[in-house]
Amino acid sequence: MTTCVSDFCRLDRRKRAIVEAARTLFIEQGYERTTVGDIVEKAGGSLSTVYKVFGSKDGLLEAVVFEQAGSGEAIINSAMSQGGSPADILHRLAEDLREHFLNPEMVALVRIVIARSINDRDFAQMFYERTATRTDRALAKMFAQWQSDGVEMVGDPEMLAEIFLDMIVSDLHVEAILHSGGRTHSPERVRARTEFFLAGTKLADH
Repeated sequence: MTTCVSDFCRLDRRKRAIVEAARTLFIEQGYERTTVGDIVEKAGGSLSTVYKVFGSKDGLLEAVVFEQAGSGEAIINSAMSQGGSPADILHRLAEDLREHFLNPEMVALVRIVIARSINDRDFAQMFYERTATRTDRALAKMFAQWQSDGVEMVGDPEMLAEIFLDMIVSDLHVEAILHSGGRTHSPERVRARTEFFLAGTKLADH
């Protein structure tokens, strides 16, 4: 039993090392220019382990991209758990999501996803379902909970979730595609947009 647990731990550490090496190299060199051999050289181990665990370089990319698929949902749950008024929570949430989505590593991975999605619609759909859709649902659940608690708001929870998330993710898309395009993604700008959202939904009144 002890041997099995030890073997499992070693395999888990090996998988982590491979995924971390793949992430670093995909971001530094680009997905197309990175070979499985490059990843093995950086992570240690063997080609056979990579192919056994991940199947291919495409499988590695999926592991890297979807490793933090639930991060947006976790950020929302954390913001809610800290309490406060809807305005307090939404301001906190907007800033946390901004930091998450505009992290240079996240932006670099999204660029890879965009390029990959051109020729692989299934991958694009899977990425959307595991990231944006999960975050959107968590936001809708938050707005629905406030509504159930008697908080008056303009708009249904699903629509509000979509608008709020788009307000943040649009900056990610601009950064990924246009490398900012002259737009400044400052905390002040996000706060001003959040205030506009709060005023329009009447959530600023609570």
